[in-house]
Amino acid sequence: MFEPVNYDGNLQKKYDMLYKQLDALLEDEDDPTANLANATALLQQFLDRTNWVGFYLLKEGELVLGPFQGLPACVRIQVGKGVCGTAAKTLETQVVEDVHQFPGHIACDAASQSEVVVPIIMNDQVYGVLDIDSPEKARFSEEEGRLLTVFVEHLVPHLQR
Repeated sequence: MFEPVNYDGNLQKKYDMLYKQLDALLEDEDDPTANLANATALLQQFLDRTNWVGFYLLKEGELVLGPFQGLPACVRIQVGKGVCGTAAKTLETQVVEDVHQFPGHIACDAASQSEVVVPIIMNDQVYGVLDIDSPEKARFSEEEGRLLTVFVEHLVPHLQR
């Protein structure tokens, strides 16, 4: 049904297709948990060379594990700690070529080598983060980080109903 990203083609066009699929998949559902779960499944199927896709949601001042695809993960992450906590604190997408070189990296899965984390911002506040890990170093480009930021922008209206 969905095809993985093929880097031989136009990445923008492939992500445009992903945005349409996300909107169609979530258009009639107003439950945020269900929508986050389907978003992770869609990304897991769409992206290649990844080993974890999921969300951490801000609850009582810390990031708490939400819907995900992959091995069991860290349950709580402090804002400002690790890649996820840094994205939540700075409100900026983090593209990390080598997680072992990132100060304070939290190793939930020893197989993860690179990571991209996109903050989810609603009403000018952090709602959570989208976290994607890969077992390959330098798996994610800055362009893909930007395109995943747009993915989150498409997701936000489906969380606010």
